[in-house]
Amino acid sequence: MNTWTICGQAVACGEKKQIMLTADIAGCEMPAVMIKGQKPGKTVLITAAVHGDEYPGIIAAIRAANEIDPAAVTGQILIIPCVNTAGFWAGSRYVPSDGANLNANYPGKADGTAGERIADFFVRHIFPQTDFIIDLHSGSAMEPLTPCLFFPDTAGDVVRQAAKAAACITDIPYLIASTATTGHYSYAASALKIPGLLLERGHSGLCEDSWVEAYYRDIRLLLRHLAVYPYNDNKAVCPKKVFHKTIYLSAAHAGLWFPAITANAAVKEGNLLGRMEDFFGNTIAEYRAQADGTVFYYRRGLAVKQGQELVAYGLERYAE
Repeated sequence: MNTWTICGQAVACGEKKQIMLTADIAGCEMPAVMIKGQKPGKTVLITAAVHGDEYPGIIAAIRAANEIDPAAVTGQILIIPCVNTAGFWAGSRYVPSDGANLNANYPGKADGTAGERIADFFVRHIFPQTDFIIDLHSGSAMEPLTPCLFFPDTAGDVVRQAAKAAACITDIPYLIASTATTGHYSYAASALKIPGLLLERGHSGLCEDSWVEAYYRDIRLLLRHLAVYPYNDNKAVCPKKVFHKTIYLSAAHAGLWFPAITANAAVKEGNLLGRMEDFFGNTIAEYRAQADGTVFYYRRGLAVKQGQELVAYGLERYAE
């Protein structure tokens, strides 16, 4: 095949093309770079800013798009550095017009709200041409985190093993087996059997150079692992711990939240994770660890509504 076509946009062998993708929604054009190699191989999708306020992955994806030489590519690479453009410009993790969380909104609807139509666009036009997904995230403005990633755990052995093998070559220490099925990468894995990873690095609405550099290296390590693009880097990556069970603790009451932990903290069963108070300083509830574990991320903001997530921590007794 001498050309590769996405949504009516074609690129020839050994070429790179900057395009704008649209889900037929006003104000929702997505910048994308199509790269087609000289030889056939896998098609890799790299996305960032599924949540519009998560920044390091955007810059790492742009750098990769600019620096990858099509002549050295085997297969195809589609890089979308900003999926949720409306959210990006609004400084919001969600799609502003309908409040959709694109990482919990799949498969979407062709005639639905903006968020539903974006999800449907990927399901119908992008995922069917994809062999592996690299989805770059960060902690939100109120969510400090330690570098971690999620791989699909409910999509069958073939998908699970392909994703886990890729996860092991990144420079991220904590690998989290995920049972999610309605997110950007997780729907593709569970429903369409496309392996992929959701990587988390950086937090608090910041875009530190070290996070961008680390993400750029993760991208290159993964493309090398997938035999799509060479990378001359023999430095060791960090040791890995795989967590097969994670507690996602949500607020039982609205109130003022005072966390007692930090990202990457080790907690013991019964340790205080944080407490909720009212406006009079009365304690509404205390939240304690259900078992020994490692904190991946937590909520830092004072104002918390009922049902909002407070802490995510992996359980040591389910780790390897």
